[in-house]
Amino acid sequence: MANLLPDYDVIVVGAGHAGCEAACAAAHLGSHTLLITLDMNKIAQMSCNPAIGGIAKGQIVREIDALGGLTGIVTDQSSIQFRMLNRSKGPAMWSPRSQCDRMKFSANWRYQLEHTDGLDMWQDDVVELVVKDGQVYGVKTALGVVFNAKRVILTNGTFLNGLMHIGRVSFEGGRISEPASHGLTAQLCSLGFETGRMKTGTPVRIDGKSIDFSKLTEQGGDNDFHCFSYLHYDYRNTLIQRPCYMAYTNEAVHHALRQGFTDSPLFNGTIQSVGPRYCPSIETKLNTFADRTSHHLFLEPEGETTTEFYLNGFSSSLPWDVQLTGLRLIEGFENVRIFRPGYAIEYDYFPPTQLYHTLETKLIQGLYFAGQINGTTGYEEAAAQGLVAGINAAMEVLGK
Repeated sequence: MANLLPDYDVIVVGAGHAGCEAACAAAHLGSHTLLITLDMNKIAQMSCNPAIGGIAKGQIVREIDALGGLTGIVTDQSSIQFRMLNRSKGPAMWSPRSQCDRMKFSANWRYQLEHTDGLDMWQDDVVELVVKDGQVYGVKTALGVVFNAKRVILTNGTFLNGLMHIGRVSFEGGRISEPASHGLTAQLCSLGFETGRMKTGTPVRIDGKSIDFSKLTEQGGDNDFHCFSYLHYDYRNTLIQRPCYMAYTNEAVHHALRQGFTDSPLFNGTIQSVGPRYCPSIETKLNTFADRTSHHLFLEPEGETTTEFYLNGFSSSLPWDVQLTGLRLIEGFENVRIFRPGYAIEYDYFPPTQLYHTLETKLIQGLYFAGQINGTTGYEEAAAQGLVAGINAAMEVLGK
C-alpha cells in the first residue's frame, strides 16, 4: 500500500503563539511544514489577557515584525484599542500595547496559517516522539498516526500534564474546558531531560451588563492610531474601538479575599510549583504587600461587540464564592455577575539550560523547544521563541 502521508522537513507541535510563528517561519523559508494542534478552533488562543505588547513586551513584537514574523500584523488586524504606555516618560520607556478582539485574533492567525504555502495542519494530540540514536525522526499521535520529519519543534504551552485549581477543586486540563496532553514528559524524562512544574493563572471573566461603569475611570486608546507592524504601514483598522476602565480594590475586598486563604492552593500546599514573576495573583499581592490598602485593576473588553470583560490584576485561584464575594465589594461591581472564576494551572516545563541558543535540545538532535515549555510567560516571548526555533530548524534542513 502506498504511503498516504508525506515526509515533512519540520513538524511543529502546538498552535499557540510560539507554534504559529514557528510553523510560518519554517514554511516561509521553504521547509515542508506540518502544524499539529489539539483544536483548530483554538489557534493562537489568547488564554489569559486579550492584549499584545505593553511594558517589556511591546518591543518584542516589533522585533518579531522586523524578522518577518506575523504577530504584529495579526495584532493590528484584531486591535480594538492601541495605547503607547509611559508617554509621560522619555521615548526609551514608551511601550506599545494593543487590546485585541480575542476571537478575531485567533481567526486572523488561522487565516495566515491556511494561506501559507508549504504549511499543512493536522488536528490531534502528539503523545510520543520518534527517536533513534539521539536523533528525532518524527512524532506519533493519539490516533496512532506516525508523521516523519527531519526536525520537530515542541510548543506545548500549558498542556503537558496540565492541572487546574479553583480553591480546593482540582481537575486536569491544558486550559479551561480543554484536555491536558500526556505522554511526552515521561518519554523526555526517560531520554535524560530534566523537568519541573510551573504555575500560572488567569482572572475571573465578567459580564459587562452587570457593571456600573459610571463608578469606574474610563481609559481610552490613542486617537492617533498606531500599528505594531511596519510591514503593512498603509493598513487601516476598521474594528470598533473600545475603552478600558480602571477600578480599585479596598480593605473590605482584601479582608473578604483573605477569608479564603486556607482554601487557596497557593497557601495550603496544593501547589508546589513556581509562578511567573510578572503577573502575580491577587492573593499573592495581598500576602506580599500586606501594607497596601488598594490595588489597581483594569477592566478590559474581550472583543469588539461582546459583553465579556477581563479583570486585569485579579488573577486568582481562590474558591469561586470567595472571588465573587470580594468582587462585589469593589466600587462599580456591587451587582457583578461572572461567566467563570479565575483559576491557577500547573504544567510541565523543561529548564532551558538543556537547549543551545538555536533552541535545539542538547540531548536530541533535531528537536527544538519554544515557548512555555521553556518556562516563559506571555504571548510575546513565546512568539519570539517560536520564530527563532522555526528559523533555525528550517536553516538546519537547508544546510545553512
